Amino acid sequence: MQWTDLLSDEWWIARVFAVVFTTVALDFLAAWILQHLKGKMAATVTVWDDALLAAADRPLRVLVWLLGLGFAAEMVQQQSHAGIFDLIEPVRRVGVVIIITWFLVRAIKQAELNYSKAHAGDHNALDLTTLTALGNLGKISIIITGVLVGLQSMGYSISGVLAFGGIGGIAIGFAAKDMLANLFGSLIIFLDRPFKIGDWIRSPDREIEGTVESIGWRMTVIRTFDRRPLYVPNSVFSTITLENPSRMTNRRIYETIGIRYDDFSAMPAITREVREMLQQHPDIDTGRTLMVNFTRYGDSALDFFVYTFTKTVVWEEFHGVKQDVLLKIGEIIARHGAEIAFPTSTVHLQMDAVGQAA
Repeated sequence: MQWTDLLSDEWWIARVFAVVFTTVALDFLAAWILQHLKGKMAATVTVWDDALLAAADRPLRVLVWLLGLGFAAEMVQQQSHAGIFDLIEPVRRVGVVIIITWFLVRAIKQAELNYSKAHAGDHNALDLTTLTALGNLGKISIIITGVLVGLQSMGYSISGVLAFGGIGGIAIGFAAKDMLANLFGSLIIFLDRPFKIGDWIRSPDREIEGTVESIGWRMTVIRTFDRRPLYVPNSVFSTITLENPSRMTNRRIYETIGIRYDDFSAMPAITREVREMLQQHPDIDTGRTLMVNFTRYGDSALDFFVYTFTKTVVWEEFHGVKQDVLLKIGEIIARHGAEIAFPTSTVHLQMDAVGQAA
């Protein structure tokens, strides 16, 4: 028995080394198993198993090291009774809570990324704005739960923490009213959904126009058409008028065209033929208002207006359709022997009895 105790006392370093070596081996084994499973799960259709494996990679390896080093530290504690070793158990409990929270947050983030890639172009899937909102809500809930569980594992009373939060929340609310206003503004955006990521929005009240790149809890990032990033606090959207051209159903062509007064007799035929051309045009929505009418006697021209809507809402395609319509109108005018008018002035000279200009 004395020899066994002596051997136990002398070889504790070897046992600690063995535990550390085993931890290293388990770390490599866990990495190999996860890599092998990733190859298997990549062939499946679902995105959730891939997200869980990708999220578990680093947290699982950190957990192996936490438990292994904690076990080794307990062996050292049996030989040295220093006070610092009393922290082994609390650190291990808090570390496990942190690792689990880290894993769940990574899983939500990875699932959000995989879902958006797998359902790109699917109109029946959740849009990116809703997906981001649900992901942020889930991550915040997990982090708050993890903090409370961590405090409970360290011996703090959660009920006391919650009571303090209720009292201190009033003071925090006054101190951070702008931040809370932006938070509620983001909730309004997620609930009312006046726009989503990728939409083109603009405000006539403010100099805000561009494409929505991201919607956060505090601000929305908009990329202007000259490629500058615009950071708008979310509380602003509850106080301004906002247009969303991305949700328009059609684009409008509204042009006034003038012909010469000498071509007055050709006006009925021109307007009739222009109307027929628009009704037969493949890119014009004939289900919408379509008007071609003589509208007024101008200073230098007889004006008629064209009012119609295109089927496309894409900005580049719209201008191509508009160009085609305007060119065909010009051809119709020329075909009737008329000309598009431009500002002119006619001077009438009064002749005297001799036949000279007065």
